[in-house]
Order: sequence, then structure tokens, then C-alpha cells
Amino acid sequence: MKKRYVLVVIIFISFTGWILVKQVAFEYAFIPSEDKIINSTNFNVQSTHSPDKEQIELGKELYFKETFGNEVFFTDILGMVDGPFTIGNIAKAILRLGGEGTSNLQVEAAEDFSASHVNIKKGDLIDTGLDVAKGSLTPLGVKISVDEGRPKIGISCAVCHATVDHKGNVIAGVTNTDLNIGLALAMGTNTASYFTHTEMESLKEYFQHNATSEISVDGEKKTIPKAEEFEQFVDSEIIQWPIGSNDTTIEFMNNPVQIPDTFTQGDQPYGWSGQGQIGPFHGLSAAINNAHSQNMDAISQSAISEKVLQINKEVYFATLLQNAANPKFKYDISSEVKPSDFFKGVDPTPGVPGVNELIYSASFPKINYLTSISLLSSSPGFKSWEQINAMSAYMNTLQVPKTGLETSKEKMDEGKRIFANAGCISCHGGQHFTNNKVIKSEEIKTNPSRAKGFGPSERLFTNKPKTYSFVTPVPLPKDPKLIEYDISDEQKEQLDLAWAHNTNGGYKTISLLGLYWSAPYLHDGGVAVGPNGEMGVTETLFAGIKPDPTLSMKAMLDSSLREEVVRANKNSTILKTAEITGEGHEFWVDDTTGFSEEEQEALIYYLLRLGD
Repeated sequence: MKKRYVLVVIIFISFTGWILVKQVAFEYAFIPSEDKIINSTNFNVQSTHSPDKEQIELGKELYFKETFGNEVFFTDILGMVDGPFTIGNIAKAILRLGGEGTSNLQVEAAEDFSASHVNIKKGDLIDTGLDVAKGSLTPLGVKISVDEGRPKIGISCAVCHATVDHKGNVIAGVTNTDLNIGLALAMGTNTASYFTHTEMESLKEYFQHNATSEISVDGEKKTIPKAEEFEQFVDSEIIQWPIGSNDTTIEFMNNPVQIPDTFTQGDQPYGWSGQGQIGPFHGLSAAINNAHSQNMDAISQSAISEKVLQINKEVYFATLLQNAANPKFKYDISSEVKPSDFFKGVDPTPGVPGVNELIYSASFPKINYLTSISLLSSSPGFKSWEQINAMSAYMNTLQVPKTGLETSKEKMDEGKRIFANAGCISCHGGQHFTNNKVIKSEEIKTNPSRAKGFGPSERLFTNKPKTYSFVTPVPLPKDPKLIEYDISDEQKEQLDLAWAHNTNGGYKTISLLGLYWSAPYLHDGGVAVGPNGEMGVTETLFAGIKPDPTLSMKAMLDSSLREEVVRANKNSTILKTAEITGEGHEFWVDDTTGFSEEEQEALIYYLLRLGD
């Protein structure tokens, strides 16, 4: 479809309402040409599957536009664009740019919104953190479509893992550090469908202290949360997520993690805990699958709700669907129809749990090291793993962009010397500045809540990972050929840490490349210092102040400054249950360990310029 036609449709949606385009079906996502991406790519990557240029080019296309059908969950069920944040107002905001780009699309609120510390009035401009490239009709990583007469919004990798420079050119792989995921989700009309990402211990525990409703399943009464009160609770939890963060586990802990970059070559294992270790591309494909299959479709978790989440399947369906945005997916709690049977009647992808394009894993219903919910993201017409492997291949080509900072060889050499003398090199050595290990949470001394995130999976787990061969078509044939993975004792020890099986979990040693682009620091993003000395997440991220890389890195290395940052985070009235403190990684390079302030500054100078 020509862009001009899409623009006309979007204008209709903006100013006349979607009813006028009821019979139009289309989809559009912006895919930048190579000359619009300013950071270089390295096509001579080496991996376990030797990607070719065709696979990498497919990966790039999918990176910017592939949603695996999550439009249904985010639009029809969660109602992300049915509240203050609407597709029409997104389009208006983009039209106001006049073809120019922005790293923070400001969208006019369509109605009032209030949750916890946030109060938005109709007409206020919402700082979304969405990036729009010059000449684009949609934000990066956002696919707009019309289906069954309804405008819908879907999300691809690029919404979190790409940004634009001051000229509106794309920087691929960089963390979108000001993306306001928590606010965007909380403004949905059925954010309650994201309840597994909240601090509530269990649904049963929630019932003991809050209003409830009842459903009838085969003549038996079952309790579910009362819709309005439950929505308020989930909103108040998710609104605590700082910009640039997202909760990626479903263990009833409100513990958002900072969005990682996707400069993935040599940075294995993947994910904050390092759970992506096994399978193609050193486990990168498994980590990508987890993001798309688990975090982009809460309905997909219905397959594990009984064992892992310990929630009755019918209760789970009813809780998610009782206030669905699209009437088609809204479950009537007074109905005598079982919630799971109701869902079967409206399921856009029948035959597999969830509303996304998914297939059963080879170990279904058991979870294995390749998939946290025993499902794989894969679209009909492709081969098993084909899309995800292509995205892995593309991510591995992405190179850290140049910082633009002045660089002195003398200062870099001095910083490198301090880097070695301070012992940083013991964990962050080598070409990619990582030892590729998972470190015990007790050793790294950070809040262990995120390290334990995959622990509940042990209730429905098999230690013998297997998957389909990479030529297996989708839909799956009756007897697909399988690949089995052998795990060494050393790998098993690392995997137990990454998945928090019989352990308190751990955190991967990240690559230090691109630190300039990723402030604030630590997995929780809690080490944040503003350009004028603003301390902690509340005074920076929640105040619309971008953390300063130099001062935030100083807080990583300086014990007294870190103490101030941690104190500010712990005293925050906003971060009530979000488990963000900035504690841990107490490897100081300051006067307590015999280093001068000049030596500390030299190390910071060096760290922020790695990759230049």
C-alpha cells in the first residue's frame, strides 16, 4: 500500500472517527532504509548458524514491524488505545511534526486519567517517549492497522530497542531510555489483564483483602476480582515503572528492569538473569521468543496458569477478559458459559493458547530452557524459529553508535590502566567486555527479586530441552523432526542460576559497550543522577530529567555517592512496591579502595567511550 493512502486513512481516523473507514483493511509500520540508520552494521558476524545476508535482511524487516499479532492483546483485550491514549491522537501528534522526527512524541490526552502519583487532564500533552523517524507515519516499532473495522496498534522489537537522533535518523539497537511503557499500559481500559506483573503474592491472597465477584463454572461458584477495583490496583502498580523500564516476568512481583540494548554479538547469555543460554544464536533466539510469547500476550499464559501461576484456568480467563476493551472478547461474568469455552469462540488463533501467532513447543505442556511458557512465536507460512532466528541474526550485526565525545588516547590509556588495576577486567574483559557468566545474586548483592523471576517455572519444567528442526513448517506437521540439546554440568549450574531453580538466582555479566547510551545503570535502572546532581529515580526519570551518563557512572563507582542515590530511591513515595533501589555491584573505585578522584574520573572517561 502506498504511504499516501495510509496517511489518508490515518487522517480519517484522527478527525472523523474509525467508523468512516469501517470497510478499509490495512497495516503500516515504518522500516527505515539503510541510509536512515546512522550506526553501522557488521555483516561478517559469526554464529552457530552462519546467517546470510538474506536472513539478516529479513531480520531487519521483522525487527521493525513483526508483532506476531499482538495487536489483539494490546488493543482488543488490554485496551491500550481506548482510554486517554488513542490512535487518533497519536496520528494528530505525528501530523503536527510536519514530517520531522522526535525522540518523545507528545500525544494529547483524550480524557482524564489518574493513578497513584499521576494525574492527567483531558487535553494535556502526554510524554510517551515514542520515537518517530523523519518522514515516518508511525512511531518506531508501532504497527497501525485496521481489522474487522477497528483500528489497532501492535508492537515490535524496535519500540523498545531503537531511537532517533536530533535529525530524526534511526539508531538501531539503542535502548529507548525515555519510553513510558508503564504509563501507556496503565492508561489502558483493561490493564488488569497485565496483573501477573504486580506485587500481589497471589490472586488468592488478593481475594482476602479486596472486593470480589463470582462466576459459575459447571455449577460451581468461583471467585474473581471485582473489575473496577482490580483495574485501579493494577494501574497503581504498573504506573510505578520508570521510563525506559518494563517488567518481564510473571511471578507476581512488581520488579521492572531497564530495557537492554540489542548489541548482542558476543554478549551471551541473554536476558537480565541470563536465562537465554540454550538454542540458536547462543540462546538469543530463546530470549527473543520469551519477550514475544510471554510478555506480549497474557492469554498465552493460560496454558501454565494452573501449575505455574497456581490460578484455576477458568478464573484466569475470566479475570483477563471480564473487562476486555473489544466487546467481542469481553466475558460476561453472569454467563453460564465457561470462560475458556467463551474464549474458544472468539480466539483468532484457534488450536493454541493465546491470541498471538504461536505454536506448541516440543515439550508442551512442560516448560524448558528454550521457552518460559512452552510456546514458540511463529507465524503460518514461515518455518519453525525462522522469524526469531532472523531477528537474532540482525541484532548480532548491530554496532554501538559513536558517542560524539572528544577522545584523548592518553586519557583512554590511563582509564584502561585503572580498569585493569581496579579488577573490572576480571568480569568485563575480552573483546565484548564480559565473561559471559551468570553471577550469583548473593555475590553481586543486588535485589534478588528479579533474579528469582523464572523460579516458578520449576513447577512445570523439564531439564531436557528439545525443539523442532529449523526446516519444520508452520502450521506444524504431525511428526516434526526434533533437535535435542545436551547440557554439561557447568551449563546446568549456570542455567540453575539463570532460572532460579534450587537457587536464589543470579544476574548476567553485561557487556560494557554502549554505556554512554544506557544511563541510568544496574538492572533495575536505579543508579540515576541528573545533570544538576538530582538523586535517584524519582528526581530524574519521574521528573522528566534525563540521567547524566558521567554522574550516574560515578555513582556506580563511588560508595558515598551511591549511598545518596540508594537513600533517595528508598525514600521515594512513588516507588512503593517497584523494587527499585540501585543497590548492588559494590565494586568501588574510590578513596575506600585506594583510588584518587583523578583515577576515578579516568575510568569513567574510558568506560563511556568504549566502542568509539
